[in-house]
Amino acid sequence: MEFKHRDISYLSQETIERAKKVKFIVLDIDGVCTNGQLYMNSQGETVKTFHVHDGIGIKTAFMAGIGVGIITGRQDKCVEARMRPLGVTEYYCGYYSKLEPLSLIAKNQNITYEEMAYLGDDIIDLDPLLRVGLPCVVANACEDVKQAASIITKTKGGKGAVRELVEILLACQGKQPAPYFWIH
Repeated sequence: MEFKHRDISYLSQETIERAKKVKFIVLDIDGVCTNGQLYMNSQGETVKTFHVHDGIGIKTAFMAGIGVGIITGRQDKCVEARMRPLGVTEYYCGYYSKLEPLSLIAKNQNITYEEMAYLGDDIIDLDPLLRVGLPCVVANACEDVKQAASIITKTKGGKGAVRELVEILLACQGKQPAPYFWIH
């Protein structure tokens, strides 16, 4: 069966050109990789749900040569437990001001802001969205943040929006995804 890229005909040529330069995707967690709901157990620990499609999207990005990192305001053990097995090593938690870790990622990866995409959903994400080359938000992002985005996913946060963004980038860059048979 032949692979068919995601339809990107709705994107502006400027957005496609920006997407072609992306070497690294930075993700928020709450509302992007999760649906934004926080479940607390009796010990006060947070439990979150992650969509397997987003995990496949992260693995697909890595296999296509696109790095992925996390910057989140909360410190939750469950996030690291999900991201480390996926290969995410650029992981910054407890940052409500996200520009410092964004700068660290750029330095560590030896890339410019123009070579970065950021996927967010709320006001806390506005600073990095205004800094990177490809600002992206999930479908259910707050309206003020949508104004800063070049790409608004059709998928809501926690429902596969990360994978959608990865597939958009692959289409813009003309890359084929690797086989998914080994991903779990």
